[in-house]
Amino acid sequence: MSETEESKTQWENSGLFIPAGLFIGMGIGWALGYLVQGLLVGLGAGFLGMAIARLMLGKR
Repeated sequence: MSETEESKTQWENSGLFIPAGLFIGMGIGWALGYLVQGLLVGLGAGFLGMAIARLMLGKR
């Protein structure tokens, strides 16, 4: 795999932070009795994680 293909794959994989954040937020929110709030916090954390990952990947 060439360097450009590898960086493209890493760039695409950074989008997995959004569903991961949603599932983590849903689980925590459900356990604490605040499902919707947990989903929203998880969604925000997923977008934040994706943005940070993409910023780190862009600095190579």
